[in-house]
Amino acid sequence: MQSYTTIRGTAVAEIVEKKSRFIASVSHVETEEEAVAFLERVRAENRMARHNVYAYILRADGRIRYSDDGEPQKTAGMPTLEAIQHAGLTDVIVVVTRYFGGILLGTGGLVRAYTQATQAGLAAAEKVTVSRCVDVTVHVEYALYERTLRCAEECGAKVAGSVFTDEVTLSLLMLDGTQEELLKKMTELCRGKERIEVSSPYDAPF
Repeated sequence: MQSYTTIRGTAVAEIVEKKSRFIASVSHVETEEEAVAFLERVRAENRMARHNVYAYILRADGRIRYSDDGEPQKTAGMPTLEAIQHAGLTDVIVVVTRYFGGILLGTGGLVRAYTQATQAGLAAAEKVTVSRCVDVTVHVEYALYERTLRCAEECGAKVAGSVFTDEVTLSLLMLDGTQEELLKKMTELCRGKERIEVSSPYDAPF
């Protein structure tokens, strides 16, 4: 699996263009049901708004959706979508709520406003790179702890924690496929005195 970039949680940002308020509400979503639920929540919170334009991209099935929500065609939903694509993000929805300020913006002004609002919302969100990972749990005797720790770091592992009892247990996060090098090095280092458990692969920020 190739790594991909998404956002963590939600974010909100606002810009003002000729007295119109453009509020970008951004959320991580993984299914169309989650995207629709977020859209409906934003709509419910902004019942007095003139428009709730949206766009979202889902990684699982490559699904892309957008809506101008009453704005002139291709002046709102498409610019919102293109801003998400330009940022290289997936599993993301952006809803841009417009409160009309009484001044018409024209086609170019609308495209610019929705683009800038989306960019502001995405800039406010925390980005995460998600990769195929495995949890690796290593049990060693105390005398081998420091060398095991160095070995894990040399193999690119992230140390999630260490527990000290009658032995030392290291909890590691590794990119799937890199654990084989660690297993080989640990066998050479510990000469059979280690116990190692590897989880099934799963997607996680790394």
